[in-house]
Amino acid sequence: MKPPSLTIGIEEEYQIIDPETRELKSYIQEILDGDRIILEQVKPELHQSIVEVGTNVCNTPSQARAELVKLRHSVISHVAKSGLRVAAAGTHPFSSWVTQEITPLERYIGVKADMAELAQSLLIFGTHVHIGIEDPEFRIDAMNAARYFMPHVLCLATSSPFWMGRNTGLKSYRSIVFRNFPRNGVPRVFRDWSDFHNLLDTLVRTKCIPDGSKIWWDVRPHHLYPTLEFRICDVCTRVDEAICIAAIFQAIIAKLWKLRRDNITFRVYNSELIEENKWRAVRWGLGGNLVDLGRAQEAPAKDLVRELISWFIDDVVDELGSRKDVEYAFRILSEGTSADRQLAVWEKTGDLKAVVDSLIAETAEGVGLDSVPGLEENARPVA
Repeated sequence: MKPPSLTIGIEEEYQIIDPETRELKSYIQEILDGDRIILEQVKPELHQSIVEVGTNVCNTPSQARAELVKLRHSVISHVAKSGLRVAAAGTHPFSSWVTQEITPLERYIGVKADMAELAQSLLIFGTHVHIGIEDPEFRIDAMNAARYFMPHVLCLATSSPFWMGRNTGLKSYRSIVFRNFPRNGVPRVFRDWSDFHNLLDTLVRTKCIPDGSKIWWDVRPHHLYPTLEFRICDVCTRVDEAICIAAIFQAIIAKLWKLRRDNITFRVYNSELIEENKWRAVRWGLGGNLVDLGRAQEAPAKDLVRELISWFIDDVVDELGSRKDVEYAFRILSEGTSADRQLAVWEKTGDLKAVVDSLIAETAEGVGLDSVPGLEENARPVA
C-alpha cells in the first residue's frame, strides 16, 4: 500500500473593507483588471467584496505558511493602493448582504440563478484545506473517519459571532448561513469510492449539479484533484491559526493512514451524532461541551480538543515536522478564538467598527506589512 502524499493546499476568503465606513467594499473587478502579479493565485468569489486566495501545493505546514504570508501580503498591499483594507473573519460584523453586488462572471450569475435569494445572502468567508490522498478508496475511508473530528477543529476556528450588526450568541454564524444551501453539512458514511461516485454520477446525470464542485459538504473528495477537502472552518483571522488548522487536518489523515497500515480501523460514527457536536461547536465554540461519542458522555470541548492533539495525533506530528504548528492550538485554547476576541473588543468598546479594526490588524499580523503606506491608520487592535 502506497502512503498518501499528505500535500497541503489552503484557500482563504477575505473581506475587502472601506477604512472610513468599515463596510464591505465591492472591489474584486479592480483586482482582476489591474495588477496581474498575483492573479494566478487570486480568484473572485460570489460577491465582489470577497477575494479568494489559494496556495500552491505544499508538502509541509511551513511551506504553506510561506505561501499564505506571501498571498496575504500581496492582496493587502494591492488593495491598500486604492485606500482599502483586508479582514479575515467568517462574517462581517455589520455589513448587509442585501446591498452586496454579485460578481458578474458566468459561474456566479449561474449560482444566483440557481439559488435565488440564498446566493445573495451567502456573505460568508471560509478556510478550505486540501490534503493529498491519491488512493480514492482511502480518500473515502479517511473522510468517513475524519468526520468525527470536524466539530473539534471548528471549535478552534470560529470567527463569526456577528451578523447584520447583531451579536448572534453563536461563535460560528457562518455555519448557520451556509446551512441553507443544499448538499452541505456532515456527509453520510460511504461504503467505498464507487458508492460515492454513483451518487455523484446520478446528481450530474439528472442535472441536479454540473459537477462535484456543487457538493458543499464539510469534508468532501475534491472533484478535480486527488485531495480530501476540509470546508467546515470559518476563515482564520491570523496566519498562525490557519496553519495550525491545516497542520491538524494533515496530521489526522496521517494518523488514519498509520492505523490502516497497521490493520487498525477508527470507529465511524453516524452523521446525526456528529451534527449534534457541530451544533455545539457553532453555538458555544471552545466555551461549551462536546459529546465524546466513543464514551457517549459530555465533556468540555477544550478537553476533547486537547485529547485530539495530545493523544490521537501526537505520534505523527514529529514525523510531519508540524509539532509547533499543531501545538499552536494550545494557545487558542488558552486565549480564545477570533470569535472570542471579537466579542471581547465589542464588550469593551460597544463599537462594531472597533471590531473591524481589530480584524484588519490581526489579518496583517506576521506578514511583513510595515511598508504599506497608511495601513496602520485604521488597523489598530483594541487593547
